[in-house]
Amino acid sequence: MTFVVPFDGSELAETALVRAIEFGTVLDERIIAVSVIPEKNASYARERDWLDPGEEFDLETVVGRLHEDVAAQAPSAEFRYEVVGRRATPGTIASQLREQARTADASMVFVGSENAGRLVSSLSSVGETVAADDAYDVVIVRHREPSKIQRVDEASPFHGPKSDFY
Repeated sequence: MTFVVPFDGSELAETALVRAIEFGTVLDERIIAVSVIPEKNASYARERDWLDPGEEFDLETVVGRLHEDVAAQAPSAEFRYEVVGRRATPGTIASQLREQARTADASMVFVGSENAGRLVSSLSSVGETVAADDAYDVVIVRHREPSKIQRVDEASPFHGPKSDFY
């Protein structure tokens, strides 16, 4: 199995990546972070802090920075990226992410989004579209603060004394 994390460098994407690593460590799963980059769209890249103000678009620079961000959060994660047209819509970006999840044979996708999966959502939400695919399970990360994974781990029956059967 593989866990896929759509990654745009935002705080929630970073948190989703960390959560995927936490789950992946316990379940011994491969993690793939995927970024979709609109070609030569410097304003889009600047909005996401992929480029500094006034810096010209350079695909190598953008890919390098995204890869560094992934490596800083999850050194063991694989990094992939796709390039789409300069004026790609959120739907186009989401389609690329979904295709990457299918190609990787993802068992789970960790989406960092404030609104993915809510009953009422924006049609232009990349997270909503990625979360709607039924080819994989989806973990929606809505909060940056730590999860309750430590409490779940402490409550796990697997940390108690071994039975006589073993």
